[in-house]
Amino acid sequence: MTSAVLYIESSVGRKLVMAVTGIVLFGFVVGHMIGNLQVYLGPAALNHYGEVLRELGHGGAIWVVRAVLLAAVGLHVWAAVTLALENRAARPERYRRLRYAASDYASRTMIWSGPLLAAFVVYHLLHLTVGSVHHSFVPGDVYHNVVAGFRVWPVAAFYIACMLALGLHMYHGVWSMLQTLGLEHPRYNAWRRVVAAFFTLVVVIGNISIPVAVLTGVVR
Repeated sequence: MTSAVLYIESSVGRKLVMAVTGIVLFGFVVGHMIGNLQVYLGPAALNHYGEVLRELGHGGAIWVVRAVLLAAVGLHVWAAVTLALENRAARPERYRRLRYAASDYASRTMIWSGPLLAAFVVYHLLHLTVGSVHHSFVPGDVYHNVVAGFRVWPVAAFYIACMLALGLHMYHGVWSMLQTLGLEHPRYNAWRRVVAAFFTLVVVIGNISIPVAVLTGVVR
């Protein structure tokens, strides 16, 4: 047990924690997007999807999923913050001139995209799950809540901006996750970027399409 704790607290262990929790969160994001895209099938389909989630396992399954996700987020944030602080402590003096030779824009924005996404998750829950910040929330009517919520253009714009931030976070996260899990080889590096870019585009376009469809009247 002591050896396991020491390994997890090491930099390699924390990177592994980030990779494993990243897989959990990535799976949720993809599944959540697929479920939300049922808005294009009409009110009956989306509301039935919401009802199934609420009643699965006599209402207990959704709380198990929420507990797993909460634990994954907590561990993910812990690993990310401690690694960032450790890296900063290793270089107390800032470079006189920064040159980004081995990093891209997505990796350099992880420091702000993470907190932004955390704030978005809180707002998203209050908006479409609890309804406390929704101007026309109807419990159980998922379709109405989505359409009415995204008709408010500042809300839709905020969602779109957060999805772009999610894209940057996901792109670097998936690429880094595959690296941590052992796919670090010149033969695979190009494919890692292709895989990361593909899944990022699918999720971002899928999620952004919903508020855009509401604003343009495609979904009424």
